[in-house]
Amino acid sequence: MRENAKDPQRHAQRMAAKQKIMHERIASAQKEQGLLLVLTGPGKGKSSSGFGMLARALGHGMKVGVVQFIKGTRETGEEAFFRRQPGVEYHVMGEGFTWDTQDRERDTRAAEAAWEVARGMLSDASFDLVLLDELNIALRYEYLDLDRVLDDLQARPEMQHAVVTGRYAPQELIELADTVTEMKVIKHAFKEQGIKAQKGIEL
Repeated sequence: MRENAKDPQRHAQRMAAKQKIMHERIASAQKEQGLLLVLTGPGKGKSSSGFGMLARALGHGMKVGVVQFIKGTRETGEEAFFRRQPGVEYHVMGEGFTWDTQDRERDTRAAEAAWEVARGMLSDASFDLVLLDELNIALRYEYLDLDRVLDDLQARPEMQHAVVTGRYAPQELIELADTVTEMKVIKHAFKEQGIKAQKGIEL
């Protein structure tokens, strides 16, 4: 530990300086607009983060929509919970993980049907936030036309937020997004210890 790192006077001085900088940044950030957020990477927590934003939006009385790509064969806690909440439109459109379906044509049809639902939400200004869960996987396997997806995301209402999750976010989507977070794996119970998906954590 650095010398004097715990000194109360020095700590107070550093925090006062940081407070001044943060207050100036906050005061200058007055623009409001709908954000496009991308949650990607190999680590756990992408969908969980997206559903956390969903809960936050509901706490503000906002109307939200969910379209889940790929996932679809297992019951999850988030689906059970959010379907019970007012102000939520929830669609599970996938037919399971790609290694389970093993049918590209069926997966493509499911993704295209899901995108039609998503497009409806993205063109409807009454939705304040739209969560497109595992969309990146559908784009990676080219079940959907990337240009079409980008055009629809860019054409959504000015104040509507969109959250896209899934590994392998395409570079074009990353460039279009306002905020991008990449989840990194340090350890995972399944890989390290062979522990199956647990209710309340993965399900």
